[in-house]
Amino acid sequence: MNVRAVPLNDGRTIPQLGLGVFQMSEQQAEAAVLAAYEAGYRLVDTAAGYQNEAAVGRAIARLDRPEHDDVYVTTKLANGDHGYDEALAAFDVSMGKLGLDTLDLYLVHWPCPRTNRYVETWRALVRLREEGRVRSIGVSNFEPHHLRRIVDETGVVPAVNQVELSPFFQQRELRAVHAEFGIATEAWSPLGKGGVELLGHPTVTGIAAAHHATPAQVVLGWHLASGIVTIPKSVTPSRIVENIGAADVTFDDAELAAMTALDRGARLGPRPDDIE
Repeated sequence: MNVRAVPLNDGRTIPQLGLGVFQMSEQQAEAAVLAAYEAGYRLVDTAAGYQNEAAVGRAIARLDRPEHDDVYVTTKLANGDHGYDEALAAFDVSMGKLGLDTLDLYLVHWPCPRTNRYVETWRALVRLREEGRVRSIGVSNFEPHHLRRIVDETGVVPAVNQVELSPFFQQRELRAVHAEFGIATEAWSPLGKGGVELLGHPTVTGIAAAHHATPAQVVLGWHLASGIVTIPKSVTPSRIVENIGAADVTFDDAELAAMTALDRGARLGPRPDDIE
């Protein structure tokens, strides 16, 4: 399989398909990262809030390779660590757990607008990038008004915005803002949080049958064909292998249009303005 690299607005790139470790125990996360690397994944996405950064770090240290540079690691700032000094201190804690000297991508996990500290938090990430401790910086779960505010007040555009996104919830308005700023879109819950309804949809199963692919590969393949970075979660080695097979799924124009027509605007997770 051929996982392409997506260019970022800071001149760097990010693998388009990776492993998410949300809601994994430390034991599960360590085993999943090892299985994913063996299957060909080179992007691992964790967060301080997932409480498994140390497990990800242990897995990376165990990999049979001469250096860390072939694994792209993302982690995210916990909501309780908003603020300039707080974010800088939290980054140090995360890096200690990961066992890395330099991080590929650091994200503000949620804007937490009621706290109203996400602009100063963003300034801290800008400093980390300027110091060379982070290669790329971005945000997660930011809506258009959050994005415009941090750009207006700091002049620095995030490289990535990681948001809930699936064929049933395509975030078209937000992606238009991303296109305006040159921000890469990254999807969490790309299979729709369990995905029973999505993976069983006749459009999905029909395309899967035509391509001798699985429904999950078709859904993830739609993300890839749409230029979206995606990080499906799995603790099952066979499913991890299945998911990266999405990189080999191709669509004709009619199939891609049929998948895009599935949009319902159906958010499953919380609204970002409601998270404190």
